[in-house]
Amino acid sequence: MVKFIVRRLLLLVPILFGLSLLLFVWVRALPGGPATALLGEKATPARIAEVNKSYGFDRPVLTQYLTYMKKVIHLDFGQSIALRRDVTDEILRRFPATISLAAAAMLFAIGIGVPLGLMAARRERTWFDFTAVTASLVGVSIPVFFLAQILKYIFALKFSLLPTIGRLTTTRHLKIHTRIEVIDSIIAWDGGALWDSIKHLILPGIALGTIPLAIIARITRASVLEVLNEDYVRTARAKGLRTRAISRGHVLRNALLPIVTVIGLQTGLLLSGAVLTEQVFTWNGMGSLLADGVIKKDYPVIQGGVMFLAVVFVLVNLLVDVLYAVIDPRIRVS
Repeated sequence: MVKFIVRRLLLLVPILFGLSLLLFVWVRALPGGPATALLGEKATPARIAEVNKSYGFDRPVLTQYLTYMKKVIHLDFGQSIALRRDVTDEILRRFPATISLAAAAMLFAIGIGVPLGLMAARRERTWFDFTAVTASLVGVSIPVFFLAQILKYIFALKFSLLPTIGRLTTTRHLKIHTRIEVIDSIIAWDGGALWDSIKHLILPGIALGTIPLAIIARITRASVLEVLNEDYVRTARAKGLRTRAISRGHVLRNALLPIVTVIGLQTGLLLSGAVLTEQVFTWNGMGSLLADGVIKKDYPVIQGGVMFLAVVFVLVNLLVDVLYAVIDPRIRVS
């Protein structure tokens, strides 16, 4: 297992090198440039040349790339052109918000999606199965921003039950430890801040987690249906085992591999930043950082943010592969 993990980590090197090269070329192929976006109406040829020189954009592309890679090796993604702050510090400041939002969305998706798919498979071709499949199709089809607006209207404007923006009430002060408000409030032993942070997570978590929930429910249903038709399940039924024991000991464990796969992929995607959800709920995470970087042609932010998220995505998939070996010991042998 250790050799497998080390081998996967070593594969990160060529993957990230190729990604950095493609990203570097793509960013510089965008129309306009950071100087034009930064200066706006004040963009004269002289001012543009001055900005390009100060950030090294007037050098040969190969020289720029080699300089950039030297910094990346030392985990230095440069300084943001628009924000005038260190990109690494900005990523570390924004990423905890993305983690908390992704965790809330996946808890919602897994907590409902897996039981829903399991019950739909056990009640195949019944009204419950039909309703679950229809609901999952609707969940995949509805746009995130539209669902977010509906949730805000019902739970915030109509009934005033939940907050609509931010991660914590502006009048509440909480000492920062991890920049994840739920954890910080637990560390501070502040029950009011804990409940406040949870309330701020509910609406964006539901809006962001609806599509993963629908996908997880459909994959769970399909995987469980496939396992239910296996010979060992029929044998267990013939022996007189209870339905709950069969589901827990035979069905769910053998159906877990595709479920874990889709959960891992969805988690990696959510950790990449939810641009629309963050914009609707004013949630300053990685999605809004990268969106602003693209709009403002902020090369260091785009390159640093995408590289960082690529590492996160690969590590999440590595965790999924390790879970495979835990779920099915035969994978360790292969």
